[in-house]
Amino acid sequence: MLIFDAHLDLAMNALEWNRDLTRPISEIRARESGMTDKPDRANGVVSFAEMRRGKVGLCVATLIARYVKPSNRLKGWHSSEQAWAQTQGQLAWYRVMEELGQMVQIRDHQQLTAHLKHWETPSEHSPIGYILSLEGADSILSPQHLEAAYAQGLRAIGPAHYGPGTYAQGTDATGGLGPKGRELLAEMQHLGMILDATHLCDESFWEALNSFEGPVWASHQNCRALVPHNRQFSDEQIKVLIARNSVIGAPLDAWMMVPNWQRGRTTPESAGVSFATMIDHIDHICQIAGNANHVGIGTDLDGAFGKEQTVQDLETIADLAKLPALFGQRGYSDADVENIMHGNFLRFLQNAW
Repeated sequence: MLIFDAHLDLAMNALEWNRDLTRPISEIRARESGMTDKPDRANGVVSFAEMRRGKVGLCVATLIARYVKPSNRLKGWHSSEQAWAQTQGQLAWYRVMEELGQMVQIRDHQQLTAHLKHWETPSEHSPIGYILSLEGADSILSPQHLEAAYAQGLRAIGPAHYGPGTYAQGTDATGGLGPKGRELLAEMQHLGMILDATHLCDESFWEALNSFEGPVWASHQNCRALVPHNRQFSDEQIKVLIARNSVIGAPLDAWMMVPNWQRGRTTPESAGVSFATMIDHIDHICQIAGNANHVGIGTDLDGAFGKEQTVQDLETIADLAKLPALFGQRGYSDADVENIMHGNFLRFLQNAW
């Protein structure tokens, strides 16, 4: 079954983690043996071969570069211009992957239809389709830069990431959009872009949804009712997204899946976190909606974590192929399972485009 993954930081892994995703996952891990600069070294789970093996033939792939003011202790670039340049470098990597036949960019309805036709009978060398998204909008210098990014294929934006941002406030921050944020949303709406509500703090979330009339999704977001933290959405937020015909992708970062996770100390085994935990979050949204039409997969795998901080029954991203059977065991129909694995996000894109 084709799997649509609504959030993968592929270029970040290639350029900041120095992972050659064209190589086997065993080789990527071996080259990181003994490295300690990042907590997930030698624990990566994503490569192109593993995506193909699991039939993850389509994804939302990100650009990401945070601008941080001197008062902001988060890691990031010291000017918006540097952040813009970083995203342009990431875009250059995607372009090279396209030249190699590893990936193909999907910008519109026609390209989406053609790619889905190709993946009806994929081969071990089939290019992986990607929709380009920007996680945190700090790198957008002006409306003209946003127009340029759209021309490059950018189709979705999450205005904030962690902490305070130029256009909105993100995880662990508070506050609304401000004039720049409202201007960004207006230009996104004019261009027909998708608003990714993921990471918006509560105040920015509500203001964004009240200001923006275009398509909205949450690419990788879990439920606050199950994990009480501002990174997750409340039931009230989930309800308004359902009313907007949004789709919410379930991530596989363990600290967002179970309460009281302590990075570097808790293990997937000690927390008992598994694909069943992921399904718990998806099922919670389905119960609110009364159907399975507003949920999908947005793994965030290798989003600065690896095997040490995901579900215990996942060795690589290819193991997403286990999910259809697990949903079936929960009583989900074949049609519902297809919608969760790809259908809901595909319908969203077809309607948006």
